[in-house]
Amino acid sequence: MSIPTELIPICPDDGLPMTMNLRTDESFVEDAGWKMAAKRYQDFLHSHKGKHVLYWELGVGMNTPVIIKFPFWQYTEENPNAYYACLNLGESGCSTKISERSICLNADIGKGLRDLL
Repeated sequence: MSIPTELIPICPDDGLPMTMNLRTDESFVEDAGWKMAAKRYQDFLHSHKGKHVLYWELGVGMNTPVIIKFPFWQYTEENPNAYYACLNLGESGCSTKISERSICLNADIGKGLRDLL
């Protein structure tokens, strides 16, 4: 499976081929903006501990489940007021420990969100 080289996006700054920002090697970017967003996320988790929360996962597969999927399951399990929702085509599911407080929709994100409206 390959694509023509001319379809690879080029960085406007240095002219090099672009890649996704994934935790696969030393090129993952954790700049000041990333660190501020990470702090806001931690602040949200701390300030909503024990409160009514919906952990809504959109399109997260099993490529890197330790970043979003597994923590959402854990947060839901630890908080009896929390619920978990997953909308993902082909990889919708949850831990059996939280199944009573979960909804898992096996659907395309675009169509699934439109159907919810």
